Amino acid sequence: MKPFSRRFLPFFLFTLILGGIAFGQSITGEQKRWHKVTLTFDGPEVSESDEYNPFTNYRLNVTFHHPLREKTYVVPGYFAADGNAGETSATSGNQWRVHFAPDEAGTWEWSVQFRKGRWVAVSERNNPGDSAEFMDGMRGSFEIGPSDKSGRDFRSKGRLEYRGEHYLRFAGTREYFLKVGVDAPENLLAYADFDGTFHDDGHKDDLVKTYASHVKDWNPGDPTWKGGKGKGLIGAINYLASEGLNAFSFLTMNIMGDDRNVFPYIDYDTYDRMDVSKLDQWEIIFEHGQRMGMFLHFKTQEAENQGLLDGGGLGLQRRLYYRELIARFGHHLALNWNLGEENGDWVKNHLTPPQFTTQRKAMAQYFYDHDPYRHHVVIHNGVQYDDLLGPESKITGPSVQTHFRDFRLVHGDVLKWRERSTAAGKPWAVAVDEPGDAQFALVPDGVDPTAHDNARKNALWGAFMAGAWGIEWYFGYQEAHSDLTCEDFRSRNQFWDQCRYLLEFFRDNAIDVWNYSPDDERLTAHDGYLMSKGNQSFIVYLKSGEDAKVYTRRREEGTFSVKWFNPRTGGPLQTGSIPTISGSGFLSLGTPPVEDGQDWVVFLNRVTP
Repeated sequence: MKPFSRRFLPFFLFTLILGGIAFGQSITGEQKRWHKVTLTFDGPEVSESDEYNPFTNYRLNVTFHHPLREKTYVVPGYFAADGNAGETSATSGNQWRVHFAPDEAGTWEWSVQFRKGRWVAVSERNNPGDSAEFMDGMRGSFEIGPSDKSGRDFRSKGRLEYRGEHYLRFAGTREYFLKVGVDAPENLLAYADFDGTFHDDGHKDDLVKTYASHVKDWNPGDPTWKGGKGKGLIGAINYLASEGLNAFSFLTMNIMGDDRNVFPYIDYDTYDRMDVSKLDQWEIIFEHGQRMGMFLHFKTQEAENQGLLDGGGLGLQRRLYYRELIARFGHHLALNWNLGEENGDWVKNHLTPPQFTTQRKAMAQYFYDHDPYRHHVVIHNGVQYDDLLGPESKITGPSVQTHFRDFRLVHGDVLKWRERSTAAGKPWAVAVDEPGDAQFALVPDGVDPTAHDNARKNALWGAFMAGAWGIEWYFGYQEAHSDLTCEDFRSRNQFWDQCRYLLEFFRDNAIDVWNYSPDDERLTAHDGYLMSKGNQSFIVYLKSGEDAKVYTRRREEGTFSVKWFNPRTGGPLQTGSIPTISGSGFLSLGTPPVEDGQDWVVFLNRVTP
């Protein structure tokens, strides 16, 4: 055989690269639609603490293109130390990584841009600085097949999207998602098994958690790291999923906040260098959550630290922070970016400068411009959201907080923001993520026999009957297992059943609530709610099961079946004192199967024209 001619070498390398076998590069993960596909490259050997900052002075972007569907995504990458930092706790290495969640089967082509220069990571220019060499310019392709997942795993459904409607929808199955989960503890990630300096840095170290009571909920085959760490938090997610909940929430940065143990950085006082191993361990938690059907609510800051980065503006620190979140976690399918808890200028003495309309809109714009998947972007109320309404704002929904121990404001607040956002030309998807008050909110089981009644009537059903797409539960400071101290989600075990019953009501009876509209004026009951789907069906919630009447217009005349659902015990629909109603005007619903003076849901469905 003749020696390989040097003049064919460039062509040989080019062919290998196009075929996806490029030198210094690997593709890992299941190459299936909606699954995480990871490209890892051999790049410069650097360290988290290098004087030449690898986080600000290198920028890795990978462009993924599907020629048949003509889809293109520019996905940011990140420094991954030795490529296994979650296990090794490495702080240095030459591995650089990007995660991609393909939304189409078939061939995907990819190309790499790797730039070097001061501040290139946050530059808006296409070619800032200079080529960083190594994988810069590398190209390749890979094949993607259909997903093989089913059940709760979000990879069976696709990416959850805001589509200009009041509800979010999965791109794969086109089914809508109703969220019921936990908003507490806000310091969920203040977890002892994570790497980092937060354990003993003198900033509220007593609030670091172990979730010891949930270690028993960890199952063989579930992930861990470093010889068995992680079982408590993985078990906690398993428990929530087993109760039928489908979301959990967490701050990703609470420096100067109520807890002060959660941040992506190498230490409490550094805002431009990431703790690679800790973030790898966060990813293990998030990935498990998605496989368990748990929506991820990323809360990027809180009231106390809204002005910590760049004085509240969109400069180097904030851009880098957002870029790293998107690069490391944006591939997940069901999540939202929350721009800030209790945001804006609303208290007497802010710890850091408050943010105003310009900064609030700029944050949303950054995610819109740089998150390739355009995930749902929300903001939490300190200041109300009127300045953020309308098509020009890239915010797609509010994260509503209320006050009052009995949750009385929930229904009205959801109605208000649905109506105002629609009138402004961009319907928001409204979620209530902190119902109740700061002291009590959702109390532990047994504290007050009537407390869960108020939570169920005024908040849970009150939110969904006003057209909310989701609710998350806040735990007040007055009781055990609070928003800062909770380590046992079984503290509210009895209430999780009632949350599951609501989801089962819509699912098991094939009720497409996203096609209904709040229509309380049709109901005579002074303490009830009503939603209508044109003239085809009605959902009625009665807080006391009283003999209520529903108004039907003459053009809606017909016969409707009358079925009752018990929101306290769940189960199938039941027949009350009147099996059907006909005619128009104010029609009596009769009485429920059991006249117990408690709350009931009535489902009216047209059976004849």
